[in-house]
Amino acid sequence: LDGRVARLTNTQSSFGEQYDSLADMLSFCVAPALLVYFWQFSDLGKIGWLGAFVYTAAGALRLARFNTQIGVEDKRYFQGLPSPAAAALVAGMVWTKQSIGVTEYDQYLTLVSWVILVGAGVLMVSNIRYYSFKEINLKGRASFKLLLIATLIIIVTTLWPSAILFVFFLAYAVSGLIMTMVEVRKKRQMKKRAKNA
Repeated sequence: LDGRVARLTNTQSSFGEQYDSLADMLSFCVAPALLVYFWQFSDLGKIGWLGAFVYTAAGALRLARFNTQIGVEDKRYFQGLPSPAAAALVAGMVWTKQSIGVTEYDQYLTLVSWVILVGAGVLMVSNIRYYSFKEINLKGRASFKLLLIATLIIIVTTLWPSAILFVFFLAYAVSGLIMTMVEVRKKRQMKKRAKNA
């Protein structure tokens, strides 16, 4: 969002790009990893530390790749899960568990949390494509349906903010996997048709 605002106001600079990357590294990579580590993984020893490290390192690589692909990649899609989405997924997971009163150590929930954290890290450095929403025109007139949907989303989010945040970004993380599987299936079908022709 901050980069988009800078481009809209024509205030972007090389220094701003580097400073933005550093801020993103701290906000979307280091902070979520530390949050989940001290909240649930500190008692796991090396396994907990490993999960936090994998997420942080993957986030750093994701940001570096994003910076090198500016102006090259298809703007409709991100290559790999965007780091803000991964951070929101991890933060939403912690917030949801706090909201429903999960305070005691639970081996199953800890394992699920660890898999989500490491999975988010792996998805960040993957080649899986994610829709970027950059095609949405914020300058044009919004339709009544769009305004109605936005209003309903805001109302639902205020009722269950933690759960909505977690479910939305979990669905976004899974959407890339589903889109990739659909594309692979289409390519296989096309190859079969080409062979049969």
